[in-house]
Amino acid sequence: MAKQNIIYGRAVPVNTQAHKDVSVEITDTYAFAKHVNTVPIVAAEFTASSADLVIVFTGSEGAIFPSVLLGVESDQNEFIDEDGLWTGKYVPAFLRRYPFVFAQSPEEDQLVLCIDEEFEGVNSDGVGERLFDSDGERTQYLENKLQFSAQYQNQHLQTKIFCARLLELGLLEPAVANFMGDASQPRRLSGFFRINREKLKAIAPETLTMMFNNDELELCYVHLQSFNNVDMLGLKSAASSD
Repeated sequence: MAKQNIIYGRAVPVNTQAHKDVSVEITDTYAFAKHVNTVPIVAAEFTASSADLVIVFTGSEGAIFPSVLLGVESDQNEFIDEDGLWTGKYVPAFLRRYPFVFAQSPEEDQLVLCIDEEFEGVNSDGVGERLFDSDGERTQYLENKLQFSAQYQNQHLQTKIFCARLLELGLLEPAVANFMGDASQPRRLSGFFRINREKLKAIAPETLTMMFNNDELELCYVHLQSFNNVDMLGLKSAASSD
């Protein structure tokens, strides 16, 4: 699997001085992600994502995170049509929060809200939703985006705990998926991990009970269930690479 393309062109901290006259035009297009074939999701999104997306784990064996497959080619998103509209049932929060994102402040040990100034909807013509009012105060639109990004960041941290548990228990295995490429040539999609069902069933009873109580066990089975959606991406199978 190719490394996820970056959707942010120039993300800069949101502040009154630089963005006092900036507005964001609201559109229903996701054209900015048309060349992204995988994006991360947080644990709270597993159930909704499993309606039509395949949930995998990406990264290295020492630092993994859940993602959803959006296409079999490295620069192709099967869920965005020619008009840039999302054709699937669920849009990952990673894409819904765009053009905003939290980033680490280089001066302070804290996160700051940033906006991608290269997003086509960002303008100084008053088109769309303003970031600051005439008094330089945050608008309700910006407050909502700040809250959404903060919630996402908190869920991101909770998801890292779940991923650490999977690594600690040795539940993940490399996986590959087979599909037909251009000119009907057999191709393989690799570079991702999935939970080994047999290892999951062999977990010690006390650990299994703990994972059941904190909903981590449910996340495991939702992930495995999501592989029923491989046909939506034109994949023939998705199995262990061993």
